[in-house]
Amino acid sequence: MSVHLDPAGSTSQADRLVGELPWIEDAGKIAPRDARALTKLFFDQIQVLEEGTHEYQYARNTLIEMNQSLVRFAASRFRNRGNEGMEDVIQVGMIGLIKAIDRFDLSREVEFPSFAIPYITGEIKRFFRDTTWAVHVPRRLQELRVDLARAKEELAVTLDRQPTVADLAQHLELSEEEIIEGLVASNGYTAGSLDTPTDGSDDGQINKSGRTYADTMGGCDPAMELVEDFHTLAPLLNALDDRQRSIVEMRFGQEMTQAQIGEKLGVSQMHVSRLLTRTLTTLRAGMLTEN
Repeated sequence: MSVHLDPAGSTSQADRLVGELPWIEDAGKIAPRDARALTKLFFDQIQVLEEGTHEYQYARNTLIEMNQSLVRFAASRFRNRGNEGMEDVIQVGMIGLIKAIDRFDLSREVEFPSFAIPYITGEIKRFFRDTTWAVHVPRRLQELRVDLARAKEELAVTLDRQPTVADLAQHLELSEEEIIEGLVASNGYTAGSLDTPTDGSDDGQINKSGRTYADTMGGCDPAMELVEDFHTLAPLLNALDDRQRSIVEMRFGQEMTQAQIGEKLGVSQMHVSRLLTRTLTTLRAGMLTEN
């Protein structure tokens, strides 16, 4: 490292300076002991630097890099929670660190780590609370899920059995209806994959066919997609004159050929083709306009 601290906590180096601050090649590799002293030094300067200047941006960015260990420490507490990767959790924690740096005030006489950890932890908790639910539920029920999980663990130890709804209601001082609502909402925290094999069949036999839940789901009925089209087409058909409407009915309703339609109307097949083309062009333009 190009930065060294003497016992008095001052910074000495033989390289370059950025304003009144030492130049640090890789702030992320600074030992926590040195980072604490350097953090105070950089905060001393950032208070008097003009926001937006090169010196200010350097000081702020260096503070972020030097204190990444606080984010990793806070994120480690959430290592086994949910299905989110640690990289995502650390990225969210970095947002909390940046907020803490921007809001830290030396006049409070509080060590920066003590100030920053609640910001980082709060940001991570908010991330899990707001984004990891498979089904969106009200925030009060998201928070109730955490209380229920904690209460279940505590009561299982004291009662030596799994707690009932009544036990949970008494422990949390809530009604049984609220407990049931919270338990049902907890099912929305995670969602099963459609590729999960089915457990069995209707007769209770173990399923050995390799079928998944996706195989048991119904598909979309293609005819349903025509409902809206028919609804749009109806007034357009009514706007046609009698002969046009009759030709459309014979061609598509009765599935008659153009030659058969021409014979019935006493006109040539070519004339029927021109009339049909003109009518369909009118209907198509009307459908596109409606959509």
